[in-house]
This record gives sequence, structure tokens and C-alpha cells, in this order.
Amino acid sequence: MQHSTGYIVGFAVTICLICALLVSTSAVGLKDRQDANKLLDRQKKVLIVAGMMQDGERLSRERVTSLFDSSIQQKIIDLKTGEPAPGIDVANFDQHILASNPDTSYEAPPNISKIRRMPNNAMVFDVIENEKLKALILPIEGYGLWGTLYGYIALAPDARTIVGITFYQHKETPGLGGEVDNPRWKALWPGRLAFNDRGDPAIKVKKGIAGPPDADPYNVDGLSGATITSRGVTALLRFWLSDDAFGPYLANYRAQAGA
Repeated sequence: MQHSTGYIVGFAVTICLICALLVSTSAVGLKDRQDANKLLDRQKKVLIVAGMMQDGERLSRERVTSLFDSSIQQKIIDLKTGEPAPGIDVANFDQHILASNPDTSYEAPPNISKIRRMPNNAMVFDVIENEKLKALILPIEGYGLWGTLYGYIALAPDARTIVGITFYQHKETPGLGGEVDNPRWKALWPGRLAFNDRGDPAIKVKKGIAGPPDADPYNVDGLSGATITSRGVTALLRFWLSDDAFGPYLANYRAQAGA
């Protein structure tokens, strides 16, 4: 049976439209899943650095979400002033995208962490336990040996003592700079002091072995065979804890809390 040219063209167009619709629907569904997984991963990392979840611990999506929602408060701040930035959607906030957009960022001050632009706003977290503040969590990033490390640091309510640190994305060499992922190395951080008595960022990943926190509060063991990564971690921490980054926010917090 032969069909007219019009029929063939119409049939082909219909098939194309159906295929396009299927592809579009699949793409939207995939993006939704990717966004959900990205959110879940962020929640896990925040819970880990807060000490509410262990590295490698397997919890259901529902359990992670429940823990996060019941214990973590997300806040968007103006990075320059440290004041709250109202009217910004927390759920869809992406600091890295904002930092890459000239309309939502500004040129970073001179630094050795290779941070070129700063987002106008940043997301920080309060950890609440029994209706009391347990920790402040700040996002951190900076260059190591092969690329940028992204992570979080948690500070105690005194805004000085370190509760924990974690990195969730980096390109460092496994077994060397990649040891930033090692739970044993991360276990060396709690109890160290991020700031000295003058209020200056003082924490350092030193070359060699550091003493215990009470005897050597400003130093953490260096990463064996990874001097550049160790220096990079020191540099990025001192940058984000300085007045060029989260300094104004921490100053506001200390003034309000009397810390």
C-alpha cells in the first residue's frame, strides 16, 4: 500500500515530536534526580563535619533528610557584611554558580588559594542540639596541587575551636594529598584552635607531626609526601576565616553571642 507524500511527511513529523517529547521528559526527570542527589550529598557532608554522621556510614535518604531537617539550620548571608541576606531560596542556592557569574559575585582580594571571584552571598549552617547551638559550619575552598578542594569546617559555639573538617571534592593524588579524605587525618582536627588570642586565623597544616590539641593547638599533622596540598589547606582555611571572607560573619556572631 502506497501513501501520499503528505502522509509520509506528517507521519515523520509526528514521530519526531513524540521522540522529542520523550527526550525532553527524560532530561527533566534526570535533572530532578541529579538535583535531589546533589542536595542529599550536601546534607551528608554537613552532617559528617558536624559529627552527626560517620564517614562511610550508610543511612537511608529519609534518615539523612530527617537528621538534617531536625538539627541543621541553613542561612544565606551577605559575604561582605556578614549580615543575613533575606529573600533568597535556600533549596536552589549554589554558591559555585553564583561565584562564576559576574552579576552575583565580585573580584576576590589577593590570595594564594587561586580564588578569583567571591559570591555576593554564601550559605552557612547552624547545628542545633537540644535547642542549643552546637556548631557553626562554613564552606571552604582553595587550590591544592592539582585543583580546587571543596569542603566544610565546623567551629564550636566559641567560634574558635574546631569541631571538624571535611572535603567533598578535590583532584589530589590518592595516598598523598588525597589523604585529606582519610578519617584518621580528619580525626586530628577536633579541639584545635582556628584563631590565636589576637583573633587572627592561625590554624596550620605543618610539616611533620603536630602535638595533641592541648599542647599544640594551632597545628595539624602534615600530609606525608604532599607538601603542596598541606600548604593549600592552610592557605584556604586562613583565607576563608579572614576578614576577606567569613570574618565579618564571625565577628557579628561573636558580638551577638558574647563569644
